[in-house]
Amino acid sequence: MTTQELLQKAKGAKTAMALASTETKNKALSAMADALERHQAEILDANQLDLDAARGTISSVMLDRLALNPDRIAGMAKGIREVVELPDPAGAVLNRVERPSGIVVEKTAVPMGVIAIIYESRPNVTSDAAALALKAGSACVLRGGKEAHRSAAAIVAALKEGLSAAGLPEDALQLVEDTTRASSNELMTATGYVDLLIPRGGAGLIRACVDNATVPVIETGTGICHIYVDRAADQEMALNIVENAKCSRPSVCNAAEVCLVDRAVAGEFLPKLRERLVDRRADQGAIPVELRLDQAAAQIISGTHAGPEDFDTEFLDYVLAVKVVDGVDAAVAHIAAHSTGHSDAIVTADEEAAKRFLAQVDSAAVYWNASTRFTDGGPHGPCGAVHLQVCGAGDRTGPLTFPAPLDCFQGFPADRLCVPAYNGASPCFL
Repeated sequence: MTTQELLQKAKGAKTAMALASTETKNKALSAMADALERHQAEILDANQLDLDAARGTISSVMLDRLALNPDRIAGMAKGIREVVELPDPAGAVLNRVERPSGIVVEKTAVPMGVIAIIYESRPNVTSDAAALALKAGSACVLRGGKEAHRSAAAIVAALKEGLSAAGLPEDALQLVEDTTRASSNELMTATGYVDLLIPRGGAGLIRACVDNATVPVIETGTGICHIYVDRAADQEMALNIVENAKCSRPSVCNAAEVCLVDRAVAGEFLPKLRERLVDRRADQGAIPVELRLDQAAAQIISGTHAGPEDFDTEFLDYVLAVKVVDGVDAAVAHIAAHSTGHSDAIVTADEEAAKRFLAQVDSAAVYWNASTRFTDGGPHGPCGAVHLQVCGAGDRTGPLTFPAPLDCFQGFPADRLCVPAYNGASPCFL
């Protein structure tokens, strides 16, 4: 089926989705979750074909991002069931004003219509994106990465079965079959068919959508996430946080890419950091982290000398850029110059330093004594892996959750999302 044909089908189904009751949509979502589990074997077989085709062409880290297993499929089904429990945003009265003339003016949330999402080769995003769009009463057109196309097709087939079981049109969910750039361009210019386009991928994709789209676009961003280790940090906590943020799943956008260390403790902390991320991991048979060090850090520990581009790179790998800074204000200045506005964190026992950091860092999520890996659907509210930072024009813009707050700032103090909550282990992310 051509991209134009499936866009026509999605457009034809959007009215039925907009008129669907909350009960019907929730019945469909529950059936979709059940279908994922029922068709686990077919999905895993398709995923194995994707893995076999990709092996040797992408890194082991990216292979992990592509891989599915029974636990991950169970997590996908769980994510859909969590969406069932969310309030239905469609039809909600957001504001009501009665004018002196007697006229009543209501601001009501209505479905977008057809939401198109271009995303990378993470198969679980297929079910997450579909569930959120359908719950909100919209049809959904998905265009995934070519490496995961077989997996996505098997997932979509199962999800369509769930839609049909609830009496909703299968055409409300479409997967673009063409994985070349031509299909992305078609979605960007599908005026009259696509009511909202969300690019979820690298900087090149996002920039292409912003520059070339003729349909409305939510501009998201890449994930150059920072962790600043303050002079007043509990260093064992800092090591746990940095290890979790870098190593629990380095291929995802909430993984840390830069570690900033206060000069006052760099001589003590950096050797511990190297021992934890490099030496200990090598001894345990895990992949050691390549530390790319600025000049000051390189005088304290061994590693790769960092080039200027290393502090502006989303590595998505076992690589961490390390820089020594002169306190919290210098850390904030570095983040302002290099951050993509995704997630940044401070580790400190100094409440005043933390407050200054939280107040000045202009990112979608800013953390105190917590891993940047918390920026995902589960910890911020059940919305699966589709959890985007929204780029603004000079103001704070928070994570896009469900229902979507497009202009909010989330700062997390130590007593709300701190390392002891998960004892340095990986948060439950897919």
